[in-house]
Amino acid sequence: MQTYLDSLDWELQLKPPELEIEETGDTFAANACLKASTVAQATGQWAIADDSGLQVDALDGAPGIYSARYGKTDQERIERLLGELGLEVNRQAQFVCVVAIARPDGAIAYQAEGICRGEILPAPRGTGGFGYDPVFFVPEQGLTFAEMEPEIKRSCSHRGKAFELLVPQLKQLG
Repeated sequence: MQTYLDSLDWELQLKPPELEIEETGDTFAANACLKASTVAQATGQWAIADDSGLQVDALDGAPGIYSARYGKTDQERIERLLGELGLEVNRQAQFVCVVAIARPDGAIAYQAEGICRGEILPAPRGTGGFGYDPVFFVPEQGLTFAEMEPEIKRSCSHRGKAFELLVPQLKQLG
């Protein structure tokens, strides 16, 4: 997140390690807001959090908010995803990211959603990134997230698009 906020001259701190936050929301927005609000209330400072995941059209939006829990490892998550898709022709998908910023009292001050459309390849490609990056292909780039240079991924990714919407609002804070 720090990279996306460089133009603001802000320095982010990690949440207190003892603070465990269970993602109990039923949307990316609910989970991002829950995390930001909880950290803000616990620290008495502004807090920023995000929630993101992969939604596959043919799987009715799965894995969705359960993207990170779709398997124990990245490899298991990819294998499960590819197994569930099988020979499905419709491989359209999107990564979604919601970023939320909470005031020190926990009230949500800003939030933004970024979406990156793409498709799921039948087999992984590339060695970079993490999670579903090796099977998520972005047609406009002609690459999977795992094949992209970090700067390219930051500019076209769901997280990059969310921060692109959020940063102008944050500049008004001063």
